[in-house]
Amino acid sequence: MKNILKDLRKEYGYSQDGLAEKLGVSRQTVISIEKGKYNPSLPLALLISQIFNTTVERIFFLEEDDLKK
Repeated sequence: MKNILKDLRKEYGYSQDGLAEKLGVSRQTVISIEKGKYNPSLPLALLISQIFNTTVERIFFLEEDDLKK
């Protein structure tokens, strides 16, 4: 699954540490989500979308390759 978390984080002026603190997760979790190595739970994805005042679908999305799996 792809995401635009890093772009949103930078746009809103959050460091990885700052966002991690707001989310109640580790900095490593934020890094892993940004790199697409970890897919957040639904509650975490919803919290992320609330922080950035947008939809989960805008932040996290599947690309064609993901759909073939």
